[in-house]
Amino acid sequence: MTLDSQLLAILACPDDKGPLLYFEDESALYNPRTQRRYRIDDDIPVMLIDESEVVDDAEHTRLTAKAESDGITPTFDA
Repeated sequence: MTLDSQLLAILACPDDKGPLLYFEDESALYNPRTQRRYRIDDDIPVMLIDESEVVDDAEHTRLTAKAESDGITPTFDA
């Protein structure tokens, strides 16, 4: 299921308060600035820093390339 567009428009990273990239097919939100991935459980974003995952450089490269190739844009303009 897709997250509601109104929810996506207000979701921000709890760490730096910036926009996120939404990977619907991976059930995740990603902050490329901090390299933190936030999971989505049962259509509910888990926006807790302690429960986020810091990805390595290879995964960061994969996610940013996927966002670019799939036309994934930030949740809002910073």
